[in-house]
Amino acid sequence: MSTLDLSRLGAWRNLAFFDDTLPGIATALAAEDRQILPPQPQFFAALEHTQPDAVRVVILGQDPYPTPGHAHGFAFSAHADTKPLPRSLSNIFKEMTDDLGACPRTADLRFWADQGVLLLNTTLTVPAGDAGGHAKLGWHLLTMQILDRLSDRPRAYLLWGAHAQKAARDVDGAVNLKLETPHPSPLSARRGFFGSRPFSRCNDWLHAQGQGSINWATPETS
Repeated sequence: MSTLDLSRLGAWRNLAFFDDTLPGIATALAAEDRQILPPQPQFFAALEHTQPDAVRVVILGQDPYPTPGHAHGFAFSAHADTKPLPRSLSNIFKEMTDDLGACPRTADLRFWADQGVLLLNTTLTVPAGDAGGHAKLGWHLLTMQILDRLSDRPRAYLLWGAHAQKAARDVDGAVNLKLETPHPSPLSARRGFFGSRPFSRCNDWLHAQGQGSINWATPETS
Protein backbone atom coordinates (compact mmCIF):
# COMPACT_ATOMS: atom_id res chain seq x y z
CA MET A 1 0.00 0.00 0.00
CA SER A 2 1.35 3.40 -0.97
CA THR A 3 1.54 6.30 1.47
CA LEU A 4 -1.87 7.71 2.29
CA ASP A 5 -2.41 11.12 0.69
CA LEU A 6 -3.56 13.65 3.29
CA SER A 7 -3.05 16.72 1.12
CA ARG A 8 -6.75 17.25 0.37
CA LEU A 9 -8.02 17.05 3.96
CA GLY A 10 -7.97 20.79 4.50
CA ALA A 11 -8.87 21.76 8.08
CA TRP A 12 -9.54 18.13 9.05
CA ARG A 13 -5.80 17.53 8.80
CA ASN A 14 -5.40 19.33 12.13
CA LEU A 15 -7.02 16.44 14.01
CA ALA A 16 -4.49 14.57 16.16
CA PHE A 17 -5.65 11.24 14.71
CA PHE A 18 -3.71 11.73 11.51
CA ASP A 19 -0.39 11.93 13.35
CA ASP A 20 -1.10 9.72 16.37
CA THR A 21 -3.27 6.85 15.12
CA LEU A 22 -3.28 6.72 11.33
CA PRO A 23 0.32 5.43 10.99
CA GLY A 24 -0.61 2.28 12.92
CA ILE A 25 -3.74 1.77 10.83
CA ALA A 26 -1.72 2.23 7.64
CA THR A 27 0.74 -0.45 8.81
CA ALA A 28 -2.12 -2.86 9.47
CA LEU A 29 -3.67 -2.15 6.08
CA ALA A 30 -0.33 -2.67 4.34
CA ALA A 31 -0.20 -6.16 5.85
CA GLU A 32 -3.75 -7.01 4.70
CA ASP A 33 -3.79 -9.63 1.95
CA ARG A 34 -7.46 -9.13 1.10
CA GLN A 35 -8.93 -6.47 -1.18
CA ILE A 36 -9.61 -3.31 0.81
CA LEU A 37 -12.65 -1.18 0.11
CA PRO A 38 -13.05 1.56 -0.91
CA PRO A 39 -9.94 2.06 -3.06
CA GLN A 40 -7.20 3.85 -1.12
CA PRO A 41 -7.63 7.29 -2.78
CA GLN A 42 -11.23 7.33 -1.50
CA PHE A 43 -10.62 6.50 2.18
CA PHE A 44 -11.12 10.13 3.22
CA ALA A 45 -13.42 11.23 0.39
CA ALA A 46 -16.22 12.41 2.69
CA LEU A 47 -13.85 14.62 4.70
CA GLU A 48 -12.15 16.00 1.61
CA HIS A 49 -15.53 16.86 0.10
CA THR A 50 -17.10 18.56 3.14
CA GLN A 51 -14.92 20.76 5.32
CA PRO A 52 -15.74 21.28 9.02
CA ASP A 53 -17.24 24.74 8.71
CA ALA A 54 -19.43 23.60 5.81
CA VAL A 55 -21.02 20.73 7.75
CA ARG A 56 -24.71 21.27 8.53
CA VAL A 57 -25.86 17.67 8.87
CA VAL A 58 -24.00 14.53 9.95
CA ILE A 59 -25.16 11.05 8.92
CA LEU A 60 -23.20 8.30 10.62
CA GLY A 61 -22.76 4.92 8.99
CA GLN A 62 -20.86 1.92 10.29
CA ASP A 63 -18.38 0.77 7.64
CA PRO A 64 -18.19 0.84 3.84
CA TYR A 65 -20.19 -1.51 1.66
CA PRO A 66 -18.19 -4.78 1.47
CA THR A 67 -19.22 -5.50 -2.14
CA PRO A 68 -16.49 -4.54 -4.63
CA GLY A 69 -17.56 -1.63 -6.81
CA HIS A 70 -20.04 -0.18 -4.34
CA ALA A 71 -18.15 1.87 -1.72
CA HIS A 72 -16.59 5.19 -2.72
CA GLY A 73 -15.89 6.86 0.61
CA PHE A 74 -19.30 8.31 1.50
CA ALA A 75 -21.51 6.55 4.06
CA PHE A 76 -24.59 4.89 2.53
CA SER A 77 -23.66 6.20 -0.93
CA ALA A 78 -22.48 4.06 -3.83
CA HIS A 79 -21.39 4.56 -7.41
CA ALA A 80 -24.16 5.88 -9.61
CA ASP A 81 -24.33 2.73 -11.73
CA THR A 82 -24.77 0.40 -8.72
CA LYS A 83 -27.74 -1.90 -9.36
CA PRO A 84 -29.51 -3.29 -7.53
CA LEU A 85 -29.20 -0.70 -4.81
CA PRO A 86 -27.55 -1.76 -1.55
CA ARG A 87 -30.40 -2.90 0.67
CA SER A 88 -29.97 -0.21 3.31
CA LEU A 89 -29.96 2.47 0.64
CA SER A 90 -33.07 1.00 -0.94
CA ASN A 91 -34.83 1.35 2.41
CA ILE A 92 -33.53 4.93 2.81
CA PHE A 93 -35.04 5.78 -0.56
CA LYS A 94 -38.32 4.08 0.38
CA GLU A 95 -38.57 6.17 3.54
CA MET A 96 -37.62 9.32 1.62
CA THR A 97 -40.35 8.67 -0.93
CA ASP A 98 -42.88 8.27 1.87
CA ASP A 99 -41.53 11.38 3.61
CA LEU A 100 -40.91 13.74 0.70
CA GLY A 101 -42.65 12.15 -2.28
CA ALA A 102 -39.42 11.59 -4.25
CA CYS A 103 -35.96 10.04 -4.02
CA PRO A 104 -32.72 10.15 -6.05
CA ARG A 105 -32.51 8.19 -9.28
CA THR A 106 -29.12 6.64 -8.49
CA ALA A 107 -27.09 5.43 -5.52
CA ASP A 108 -24.69 8.39 -5.68
CA LEU A 109 -25.36 10.71 -2.71
CA ARG A 110 -22.46 13.08 -3.23
CA PHE A 111 -24.90 15.87 -4.03
CA TRP A 112 -25.86 15.70 -0.33
CA ALA A 113 -22.22 16.32 0.55
CA ASP A 114 -22.25 19.33 -1.77
CA GLN A 115 -24.92 20.82 0.52
CA GLY A 116 -23.08 20.27 3.79
CA VAL A 117 -24.11 16.71 4.70
CA LEU A 118 -21.14 14.79 6.11
CA LEU A 119 -21.64 11.14 5.10
CA LEU A 120 -19.30 9.61 7.65
CA ASN A 121 -18.62 5.96 8.31
CA THR A 122 -17.19 5.25 11.76
CA THR A 123 -14.81 2.74 10.15
CA LEU A 124 -13.35 3.94 6.86
CA THR A 125 -12.20 0.62 5.37
CA VAL A 126 -13.50 -2.92 5.05
CA PRO A 127 -12.08 -6.13 3.58
CA ALA A 128 -14.10 -7.21 0.55
CA GLY A 129 -16.87 -9.55 1.66
CA ASP A 130 -16.21 -9.14 5.39
CA ALA A 131 -18.53 -6.52 6.88
CA GLY A 132 -17.03 -5.15 10.09
CA GLY A 133 -13.67 -6.71 9.34
CA HIS A 134 -11.75 -3.51 10.17
CA ALA A 135 -13.94 -2.36 13.06
CA LYS A 136 -11.11 -2.74 15.60
CA LEU A 137 -8.32 -1.01 13.69
CA GLY A 138 -8.82 2.30 15.49
CA TRP A 139 -10.87 4.29 12.98
CA HIS A 140 -13.41 5.05 15.75
CA LEU A 141 -10.88 7.47 17.25
CA LEU A 142 -11.21 9.60 14.13
CA THR A 143 -14.99 9.64 14.54
CA MET A 144 -14.62 10.85 18.13
CA GLN A 145 -12.32 13.68 17.08
CA ILE A 146 -14.55 14.68 14.16
CA LEU A 147 -17.62 14.91 16.37
CA ASP A 148 -15.67 16.90 18.94
CA ARG A 149 -14.51 19.29 16.22
CA LEU A 150 -18.12 19.75 15.10
CA SER A 151 -19.34 20.64 18.60
CA ASP A 152 -18.59 24.32 17.99
CA ARG A 153 -22.13 25.11 16.77
CA PRO A 154 -25.52 23.39 16.42
CA ARG A 155 -25.86 20.78 13.70
CA ALA A 156 -28.30 18.02 12.79
CA TYR A 157 -27.29 14.40 13.45
CA LEU A 158 -29.12 11.53 11.78
CA LEU A 159 -28.14 8.53 13.85
CA TRP A 160 -29.43 5.31 12.32
CA GLY A 161 -28.82 2.28 14.50
CA ALA A 162 -27.22 1.55 17.87
CA HIS A 163 -23.69 1.78 16.51
CA ALA A 164 -24.13 5.37 15.30
CA GLN A 165 -25.97 6.34 18.46
CA LYS A 166 -23.19 4.98 20.66
CA ALA A 167 -20.55 6.79 18.59
CA ALA A 168 -22.45 10.08 18.99
CA ARG A 169 -23.51 9.61 22.60
CA ASP A 170 -21.68 12.77 23.69
CA VAL A 171 -23.39 14.98 21.09
CA ASP A 172 -25.57 17.41 23.06
CA GLY A 173 -29.20 16.77 22.17
CA ALA A 174 -30.27 20.04 23.80
CA VAL A 175 -28.21 22.09 21.35
CA ASN A 176 -28.18 19.88 18.27
CA LEU A 177 -30.87 17.91 16.49
CA LYS A 178 -30.36 14.22 17.29
CA LEU A 179 -32.66 11.94 15.31
CA GLU A 180 -32.07 8.45 16.67
CA THR A 181 -33.87 5.58 14.95
CA PRO A 182 -33.19 1.94 14.06
CA HIS A 183 -30.81 1.30 11.17
CA PRO A 184 -32.29 1.20 7.64
CA SER A 185 -30.97 -2.33 7.05
CA PRO A 186 -33.53 -5.03 6.18
CA LEU A 187 -33.01 -6.49 9.66
CA SER A 188 -34.22 -3.41 11.51
CA ALA A 189 -35.87 -0.86 9.20
CA ARG A 190 -39.38 -1.99 10.18
CA ARG A 191 -38.62 -1.48 13.86
CA GLY A 192 -38.86 2.29 13.60
CA PHE A 193 -36.78 3.57 10.70
CA PHE A 194 -39.76 3.41 8.40
CA GLY A 195 -42.09 6.23 9.38
CA SER A 196 -39.43 8.28 11.16
CA ARG A 197 -39.45 11.06 8.50
CA PRO A 198 -35.81 12.05 9.07
CA PHE A 199 -35.52 14.16 5.93
CA SER A 200 -38.44 16.51 6.52
CA ARG A 201 -37.70 16.69 10.25
CA CYS A 202 -34.10 17.64 9.52
CA ASN A 203 -35.20 20.35 7.11
CA ASP A 204 -37.74 21.69 9.60
CA TRP A 205 -34.97 22.02 12.16
CA LEU A 206 -32.63 23.71 9.67
CA HIS A 207 -35.39 26.22 8.87
CA ALA A 208 -35.81 26.92 12.59
CA GLN A 209 -32.06 27.65 12.69
CA GLY A 210 -32.45 30.13 9.83
CA GLN A 211 -30.79 27.82 7.30
CA GLY A 212 -31.93 26.53 3.93
CA SER A 213 -33.25 23.04 3.31
CA ILE A 214 -31.22 20.09 2.13
CA ASN A 215 -32.37 18.97 -1.31
CA TRP A 216 -32.43 15.25 -0.58
CA ALA A 217 -34.14 13.89 -3.66
CA THR A 218 -33.19 15.68 -6.86
CA PRO A 219 -29.49 16.18 -7.58
CA GLU A 220 -30.21 17.91 -10.87
CA THR A 221 -31.67 20.90 -8.96
CA SER A 222 -29.11 21.07 -6.15
